[in-house]
Amino acid sequence: MRILLTGKNGQLGRCFQDVLKNTNYELFAYGSAELNIADASLVAAVVQQVKPDIIVNAAAYTAVDKAETDSDNAYLVNATGPELLAKQAAVLNIPLIHVSTDYVFDGDAVEPYLPSDPTNPQGVYGASKLAGELNIAAVCEKHIILRTAWVFSEYGHNFVKTMVRLAKERDELSVVADQYGCPTYAGDLAKAILRICEQHEQGKALTWGVYHYCGDTPTSWHGFARAIFAKAELSGVIAKRPQLKAISSDQFPTPAKRPGYSVMSTKSLGIIGVVASDWNAKLKFVIEQS
Repeated sequence: MRILLTGKNGQLGRCFQDVLKNTNYELFAYGSAELNIADASLVAAVVQQVKPDIIVNAAAYTAVDKAETDSDNAYLVNATGPELLAKQAAVLNIPLIHVSTDYVFDGDAVEPYLPSDPTNPQGVYGASKLAGELNIAAVCEKHIILRTAWVFSEYGHNFVKTMVRLAKERDELSVVADQYGCPTYAGDLAKAILRICEQHEQGKALTWGVYHYCGDTPTSWHGFARAIFAKAELSGVIAKRPQLKAISSDQFPTPAKRPGYSVMSTKSLGIIGVVASDWNAKLKFVIEQS
């Protein structure tokens, strides 16, 4: 089976390349330098040349705060690009697997969001990602959209690596304690996408639509940091954990509003034969690579 991957240099893209190393799949991986997914003619040319059996779109504009003043580029990558990939997938009658975000919700819920719950993004990033979801659904029937959240891995920049670095530099850290979500190991998300690809190759009928793929246990950023420091200390990556102070999001203002509660229900994942990420089990591995 031939898989076309976009966003090869991001956390998910790099993890997806890792999980495909011991398979017989042919992977055609592209970064933004080789494939601008917002360029219609280029997307068409690449897809028609590769003739993939499935497209995995891991490309995204993820600079949440920058998006507030750079909305044109955010929409090009997060809305226009996915639509162009979806149109080419429809031409070839193949599936598109696309990754979206918890930021499509407003964060005002009191129980885990279901894929069917109303969306209400509060910033440009979330709005552009939602536009991408809607564009895909409008032009390509064979699509699976995986909304994820709080992604971390051994690659790139993420909360885990930042906390480990700061723990080596400071004796005390303040972390927001009133925002709740589900950390997700990018390697687990990559394996879930591979599992979907395998089912497609085996001819199993997939139920198209939107799913939530994230960690299996919710926490706050403060709780996440506490777990990181505990494992980092046990692993000897840091000499001792810093004093951790809980603060409110009002005390740490950002250009883009973050959802206060973005816990997502993963119950529907069974329909596509995958399980949620056990993020706590992956922390030690990622910390030791940091």
